[in-house]
Amino acid sequence: MWGSNARDAHPIFFHHVLKGVHNGARLYVIDPRRTSSAQWADAWLGLDVGTDIVLANAMGREIIAAGLTNPAFIARATTGFAEYCASVEKYTLAHAERETGVPASVIRELAHAYARADRAMICWTLGITEHHNAVDNVLALINLALLTGHVGRYGSGLNPLRGQNNVQGGGDMGALPDRLPGFQQVEDAALRGKFEAVWGKSIPATRGWHLSDMFAAMERHELTALYVIGENPAQSEADVSHALHLLEGLEHLVVQDIFLTATAELADVVFPASASWCEAEGTVTNSERRVQRVRKALTAPGLARDDITIICDLARQFGYEWGQPTASAVWDELRRLSPNHTGMSYARLEEHGGLQWPCYDEHHPGSPLLHDRLWEEPVRGPKAPFHAVEHDPPVDRLDDAFPLRLTTGRRLDSYNTGVQTGGYRSPLRRGETLDLSPEDGVRYNVTEGERVRISSRRGSITAPVRYDSSLRPGLAFMTLHFPDEVDTNQLTIEAIDPKSGTSEFKATAIRIEKLGPAGVHLTRSAETTSLMEQPD
Repeated sequence: MWGSNARDAHPIFFHHVLKGVHNGARLYVIDPRRTSSAQWADAWLGLDVGTDIVLANAMGREIIAAGLTNPAFIARATTGFAEYCASVEKYTLAHAERETGVPASVIRELAHAYARADRAMICWTLGITEHHNAVDNVLALINLALLTGHVGRYGSGLNPLRGQNNVQGGGDMGALPDRLPGFQQVEDAALRGKFEAVWGKSIPATRGWHLSDMFAAMERHELTALYVIGENPAQSEADVSHALHLLEGLEHLVVQDIFLTATAELADVVFPASASWCEAEGTVTNSERRVQRVRKALTAPGLARDDITIICDLARQFGYEWGQPTASAVWDELRRLSPNHTGMSYARLEEHGGLQWPCYDEHHPGSPLLHDRLWEEPVRGPKAPFHAVEHDPPVDRLDDAFPLRLTTGRRLDSYNTGVQTGGYRSPLRRGETLDLSPEDGVRYNVTEGERVRISSRRGSITAPVRYDSSLRPGLAFMTLHFPDEVDTNQLTIEAIDPKSGTSEFKATAIRIEKLGPAGVHLTRSAETTSLMEQPD
């Protein structure tokens, strides 16, 4: 489990992990914090934030040097192996220990355990992807699976645990800037033409903007109107003060949501939507590509309406008559256009309790394994490429002015910006805190419960201190769950991965300062007095 505290962030999934552990599976946790997931692990590799590529490349080098690769799989199913070998040569165990802080012996142990295992899986979440080099981080993990053949076989694979319900389904339906439904490339004229024939309209031949691109376009005044469905960027974006400035500068903002979020409060128009998990018909797709039916159990309250109804009524105002299609009719149109979903009729989804795509016709059983074609002789379709990736440290560098590394994450009882959980009591919930190691508490002369000012290169907030023995000295932790009380995203950096559009939420450089009786900073630095003598 790499960059994933599934015990808190994916608790149902983690129950399955624990069943595996109880049945004899070995669990390794790679995370800067000694998380609640790490308590169950055979070993915890507490690497420094942003050194994942160093660790992965060192593992790859050790697997190669120890002769633990799967040469038959590499020769048959992959490309770029020689270039990869050359790229990892400098990532010795000793070098990795210096860069990551993980002992060389533990890195070697993990490399050998992973390579020698009959079945092995790498799971990851936002600890890998919320970095300025997110895609390279993922490619470094994929390289390890290709080296050992731990992909496309039962019990082996690469599993990005989805951060929200139906994130996978959203991507499947084309909620990506370069894809049509079924992950079909929008820039492919033949694929695009198939959709144009059914929809009766031409589709732009170039990829669109992802979320970070949209904010950049707002800054250039190229994007002046925004339609937000089920998202709260006014509180969820990195460097949130800047994001708010851009949202407030729009000519027109429309929000469609089940709650009056902070983003909805900025909107010119709000469409109250239904809760899709209980107030609407449809489907949901989980992390293993299993499509399951969702059934309406309740009538949406007040003026709230189903998303399909809202969108079709909006189209009618634009002069397009789409009628009032049911969820099943929309799904059947998808099945005609997406080969991955062709065999998934509502009747079959009901009969089988869900099916995994690709499912090419109504006699197809679905696909429990996505990449099993890599074991065919010869390989069907393109081979899997190795990618040579290099370490690139976090953009927000540590220095004397900002000596602490802040990383962010979730707690078991709360969710994202708190929109869906903040209105409900939980016996587990406590307010936002700045979590520090006890050693840093002594170093900075702050006591547990004491309110301090936390500053980054973008802004400052105040929060009470909480000692957390799972943190190493130099590492601090906060969540994004309580933005109305402590807006952590005032601190985070909008350092964006150009390939994925993800900001580097996991690596912020901060400093902490004591507060005086009137909320005035107490500091020994004369040069920063003017910045820090501000009311709380």
